[in-house]
Amino acid sequence: MNFIIVEDSIMLAQRFAFLLLVTLIFSGCASHGGYRPTVDPYGDPRADRIGQDMYECEALAHQASRVGEESAKGAIVGGGIGMLGGALLGSLSGRPVQGAMLGATAGGITGGVSQGMNADQRFVHAYRNCMINRGHNVIS
Repeated sequence: MNFIIVEDSIMLAQRFAFLLLVTLIFSGCASHGGYRPTVDPYGDPRADRIGQDMYECEALAHQASRVGEESAKGAIVGGGIGMLGGALLGSLSGRPVQGAMLGATAGGITGGVSQGMNADQRFVHAYRNCMINRGHNVIS
């Protein structure tokens, strides 16, 4: 009987590792939803610089948002909290290891996605502010 429990635990650990890896890969490859600000060149004395400023502001916004780092941190913290909660709930049914694995997976995915979305909002905000501070009329 103990052999079956150990085998189940190993399979759950492998599933958890796979799901966490997939979550980190997708959250780390997030592209900020392809946001590009709409800039009105009418009356813009620096209209000839819009292309260059967009290129530079996008690079600065990537630095400011750090989407990959934030997603990874969220996945780790969420996975840790989920593991504790899952272990507690799983112990009620006599399966704390399985509960911990499920909790860690759910918490890791939720934390990674949540932090990735926050980083995406910071990216848009930084990009828009950069263009506005360079004197351009940003519509959206």
